[in-house]
Amino acid sequence: MTVNFKTLRRTAFATALASAALMAFPMAAVADQAAGSQDELVEAARNPAVPDADFDFIVPRTEANIARLGDELTPMGSLKAGNEDGTIPEWTGLGRDDWPAGFEPGDRHPDPFADDEPLFTITSDNYKDYADQLSTGQKALFERYPDTYKMKVYPSRRTASFPQNVYDASQDNARTGRLVTEGNGVEDVYEGFPFPLPQNAYHLIWNHKMKYKGVGMRRWNNQAMPTTSGSYQLIRLREEALGLYWKEGITIEDTDNVLLYFFQEVESPARMAGNILLVHETLNQIEQPRQAWVYNPGQRRVRRAPNVAYDNPGTASDGLRTTDMTDMFNGALDRFDWEIVDKKEMYIPYNSYQAHSGDIKVDDLIRPNHLNPEYMRYELHRVWVVEATLKEGTRHINPRRTLYLDEDSYQIALMDHYDKRMDLWRVSEAHTINYYEVPTYWSTILTHMDLQSGRYLADSLDNEDSVPDFFLELKPRDYTPQALRVRGRR
Repeated sequence: MTVNFKTLRRTAFATALASAALMAFPMAAVADQAAGSQDELVEAARNPAVPDADFDFIVPRTEANIARLGDELTPMGSLKAGNEDGTIPEWTGLGRDDWPAGFEPGDRHPDPFADDEPLFTITSDNYKDYADQLSTGQKALFERYPDTYKMKVYPSRRTASFPQNVYDASQDNARTGRLVTEGNGVEDVYEGFPFPLPQNAYHLIWNHKMKYKGVGMRRWNNQAMPTTSGSYQLIRLREEALGLYWKEGITIEDTDNVLLYFFQEVESPARMAGNILLVHETLNQIEQPRQAWVYNPGQRRVRRAPNVAYDNPGTASDGLRTTDMTDMFNGALDRFDWEIVDKKEMYIPYNSYQAHSGDIKVDDLIRPNHLNPEYMRYELHRVWVVEATLKEGTRHINPRRTLYLDEDSYQIALMDHYDKRMDLWRVSEAHTINYYEVPTYWSTILTHMDLQSGRYLADSLDNEDSVPDFFLELKPRDYTPQALRVRGRR
């Protein structure tokens, strides 16, 4: 049975929980649970095909802990309290009262913490003193670029926040959300994080994939792939995205298994202009694989694009990122085994408003080998560490990946990619901000650094363009192959 949240609203949610959880399981399980407590019913709503990791930092999915969401736990499920020595503060988010003076929706986001000074700087000379709080990839960057790579560490600000309806839905989802098809799909959730009390790595990755980023959005996702000398040509990409899952009152059934309608058009350079990609990003990609189409202006034809998936090259990426590295990780989970390996305090990119600023140009950010560290901000935060290992009998150019997810937003902040020899190959960073008019906590720049070639790709370089618009009224009918054909001929 699937819970229909159009009829089961919050006033009746506690009553509906028992029957929904029980009916999700075979009759033998129902008999076992019939005399159980509500805590046991919540436990029954989980899919046993993906086992829990055995760590004491995992908060059990019980009714008592669900009641802690928004209290001792943040509405997203992270620990609200800071750490013992005060270097990680209590979570407060970033509310309307915290907006910089004069900001209006549609403006580029001023830095709410412009007066902050770096606490210290990590360099190749001292990085080993901080090794326990650095990723394998970060340590490799200090070794690879000892004279230029550094991390300016600022006071930690736990600014991740989301709309109230996302918080409310997340608490409901904590009771009913479940994995299907061996962790490759999600059911019985709506609007919010599907698993605010994550019990395993699949829950964490789905929280990243299903994080609220507005319903209708348009942005410039410009990207650069500098040579080792730092020369580059900017690829200007205009993107639109429609996510019905996040629309109030919508259920998963209403989405027709489509998490996101995605449209991308190359605007320049001229030799690439007019190429368009359309994607229907499905929720359960085992039940229905991602559907993708491309429009080629030279041929004036729309064609299916089944290769827009997994480790095939991303759009105009010069081979420096795979398709599933979009938004750090996206797409089907089925080729990897996913496992939580740790939760720890780490220095990650955070509150990257300097890199987001309209007062700087792309030229100011681009440097040989990596982005200009003068504009990057790192903070100490609690981070989930997840290992993805290629399943036997499947293929991917990265048979191993390590992902580091921010505790508060579930945004993948860092990612290490290994080659077939199990040598570290690429290091990815998500430089993130709170788009506080929405609000949502998401990337403003992604960078994927190839340690072997010395090159990198940076995307979302919109400093000289308009900021993302998260409040567009978009319709699914605008994202069909037929509509793509019309848009391509304009």
